[in-house]
Amino acid sequence: MRKALYILGILSDSDVQWLLEVGEKRQLAPNDILIREGRTAEGLFILLSGTLSVVSLFGKEITHLERGEMVGEMSFIEARPPSVAVKTVTAAQVLMIPRYRLQKRLEQNEGFAARFYRAIALFLSERLRGTTASLGYGDTRATDNPSPDPDELDDNVLDGLYLAGTRFEMILNRLQEGK
Repeated sequence: MRKALYILGILSDSDVQWLLEVGEKRQLAPNDILIREGRTAEGLFILLSGTLSVVSLFGKEITHLERGEMVGEMSFIEARPPSVAVKTVTAAQVLMIPRYRLQKRLEQNEGFAARFYRAIALFLSERLRGTTASLGYGDTRATDNPSPDPDELDDNVLDGLYLAGTRFEMILNRLQEGK
């Protein structure tokens, strides 16, 4: 649920309400393809339940994603199509925020855009730190100053942790009630 922590912890209540208003709840069966490698994603997806698999061009599974993850955010950062596919492992439910609606909101609402891009930047920075640590870069175990735990959350995220969890539960409850 880490990606949701970054996004939902930084967006405002009205931003989350907007996501709910424009989002489309979708039920997916096992082995459904959510994002195809090389094709622009149709939107940003919030995984509400189930498990997704991120698969490389050569069919190698990169990771599993669980409840609370977001998929498709990189399409809003760069113009290139996705370099991986995302498919369901189990039956899943997602909230899909249509790409064109999100792009329009980012263009027309500077406050939303600032919060959205800040959240994405924090998440991608944290992901890069974890990747470089797993590759052994910056390994300072031989010194008196050990590397931080790659699973440790940044103070910027911790401030919004409770709020993010509350907002995610609110999304689930609202969608269960039919918005």
